Amino acid sequence: MQTQSDKVATPLRRLAIHSTTTCSAEATAYGKCILSTYLDVRKDTCKQEFEKFGQCLRQAVGS
Repeated sequence: MQTQSDKVATPLRRLAIHSTTTCSAEATAYGKCILSTYLDVRKDTCKQEFEKFGQCLRQAVGS
């Protein structure tokens, strides 16, 4: 039987797993973009990379 804390942690665990394995290419691209612009970050600087990473996570966690 799952406790309430197990139910809460499960989506977070799935997110952590998918963000480091399933979506590693997208996460790397987003990270590189942020790293290359971190001294002059502006709104939507890495928007395209962030959207691709987010889309990958939504697909991975939702499946």
